[in-house]
Amino acid sequence: MFTTVIQNFHQDLNNKVLCQIEPLQKADSGIELANATLSKLKELVEHEDFESPEEEIDFFKNIKVDPMSYLIYFSEMRSCESHKPKAGISFQTQYFKKEMRKINKFFYRNTDFVQYMEQGHTYLDHQLFTRNHRKNFPFTPTINYYQYPDFSSSHDMLWAKIQAMYRLIHYIREALEALKPGSIDLLQTQKHPILLWSGSKTALIELIYALYAIGDLNHGTAEISTITHAFEDFFNIKLDNNYKTYSEIKARKSQRTKYLEALTIALEAKMKKDDQ
Repeated sequence: MFTTVIQNFHQDLNNKVLCQIEPLQKADSGIELANATLSKLKELVEHEDFESPEEEIDFFKNIKVDPMSYLIYFSEMRSCESHKPKAGISFQTQYFKKEMRKINKFFYRNTDFVQYMEQGHTYLDHQLFTRNHRKNFPFTPTINYYQYPDFSSSHDMLWAKIQAMYRLIHYIREALEALKPGSIDLLQTQKHPILLWSGSKTALIELIYALYAIGDLNHGTAEISTITHAFEDFFNIKLDNNYKTYSEIKARKSQRTKYLEALTIALEAKMKKDDQ
């Protein structure tokens, strides 16, 4: 019952928020959108509630944390932009490095929970992501972005903040790079032969959305725009009107994931041939 709300959230996020250039305007728009989405989800929960503990766990672990993590991210981003020094590259650089140290301390304080989540464990989910156990807050930071007791489990807020902090790391790295290009210790650029995408752009966009949907890039925090830019750089291609193309893929009458199915068939055929 939450699918439409989340789909609309991501459509507006990509088309109306992330495309904005000015950081404070982007943050304000993102906060407004995330708050509105959380209010809609809260309304649905109040009227429909959950049919089983498994459904409740899925909501607080995977659904609510989606807009919640963006609310935290945009709130933190807005705070960074509002409080950073107005002049002096060295002062601004020191400020962002200090913010990065705060993030590292946050992850250090919550190491056990981060490992539990990122290793895909589920044995404590009934305690962490149902409202019956919402009074148990051993790891949850003191944050008040959005608090409603009947709309919270003990750890959904913490899980949302972890995802938000991954996005904030990316924002701070970009801010540091803009201040002093080449000054930050990012992943070393790997030298590789130039690769040109020789398939259709529609097929590549289908692949990009599949990677986004499964959440295996940056622990599920990578945006469609970030994944798209990475593919553009790697395959030396320009992709335009991604959401329009994605809408056309969804509108296919049959075999909507045509390219992904073709990949599966091709790989299966190769493995059978190799086994001979």
